[in-house]
Amino acid sequence: MSASKRIVKELTEVTSNPPAGTKVQLVDESDVHVWEVLLDGPEQSVYAGGHFKLLLTLPKDYPFKPPVLNFQTKIYHPNVSNDDKGSMCLGMLRSDEWKPPNKLMAVINMARNLLIEPNPDDAVETAIADQYKSNRQEFEKTARDWTKKFAGRK
Repeated sequence: MSASKRIVKELTEVTSNPPAGTKVQLVDESDVHVWEVLLDGPEQSVYAGGHFKLLLTLPKDYPFKPPVLNFQTKIYHPNVSNDDKGSMCLGMLRSDEWKPPNKLMAVINMARNLLIEPNPDDAVETAIADQYKSNRQEFEKTARDWTKKFAGRK
């Protein structure tokens, strides 16, 4: 099966039965390699009420190489870079951990679960991770403030 056939199949699965609080669509109908993922901040998280836009980019040799997931909405989170890239640090997305049978649905679910439970031991933003571990209250306040400021309804 060619990469784009598999991608179209996965896109169909994820659009017809999306993970809770998510919506997936192509950024450009003519390119199945770039997906826009709209993710609602999970109710049980400090990101509740937020609406986050992510970009899922699939390499030409997907599924043999992992997709890249970036937050386009700014988020205060130990596993998401604080720069304009919004790179997400996820174990399964590292090229040494990625396995071709992994599904994009699992990637989206993992991103959503990281909002509920950040992984400070695998952080891309160490200062935020340290705050998460040492001063949870302050972390939660800042995360809520950022969610209101950057991920609120426009």
